[in-house]
Amino acid sequence: MWGGEGKNAKTLDGFFDELGDARSSQIEAVSMDMGPAFRKSVLADGHAPQATICYDPFHVVQVATEALNTVRRDLWQQLRQLPDPDIAKKFKGARWALLKNPEDLTDRQATTLKAIKSNGGALWRAYQRKEELRAIFAGNDLTDDEVAELLDRWCSRVQRSRLEPFVKAGRTVRAHRDGILAAIRLGLSNGRVEGLNRRVRLIVRRAFGFHSATAALALVMLSCGPINLTLPWQPQT
Repeated sequence: MWGGEGKNAKTLDGFFDELGDARSSQIEAVSMDMGPAFRKSVLADGHAPQATICYDPFHVVQVATEALNTVRRDLWQQLRQLPDPDIAKKFKGARWALLKNPEDLTDRQATTLKAIKSNGGALWRAYQRKEELRAIFAGNDLTDDEVAELLDRWCSRVQRSRLEPFVKAGRTVRAHRDGILAAIRLGLSNGRVEGLNRRVRLIVRRAFGFHSATAALALVMLSCGPINLTLPWQPQT
């Protein structure tokens, strides 16, 4: 486990500096989100240019989720201009019905989603596109070739969707296609790291914030890192 202040390429450069050339050269693959900073650092000379870049499936689906949320917000802004303010107010509560996985919906949220489906329109089409992308990565029985075909089909569909946020999402997914398929082929994801991130956020909340990143990182390492403390009354090992 390692941590540093910031989330840019310079931050990850510090990790490789501590890791050293010998160990960096042994890295075979790296799982990451689709931000350019981490890729830039990993592929830099003296770091791990030999590593296969894998884009975490969760963050791939998040691209479609953010596009759906943009469509929802745009429609909500249009409804706010209507004479009846209650329409926009009711629609605003539909956020989680759209963004949560169908199996996790409450009864009330499921009813809201059903109403959105009945109304159809751009919002329902956007929801379908999000769910289609999520389903690609949820299918553990799919072969690499099948995933590649479904991913290409999804990108083509959203390019014709006339939903600008999804047109942009399709370009993003297509640009990162090789790394997405590499993650599927190698079975890599950020799942373990995301679990650790939840613990880190809990530590920060319990402390009501920190005055510096150094203090936060110290407590994270103490709580989650490979640090074994022997108290004065405990036997020495």
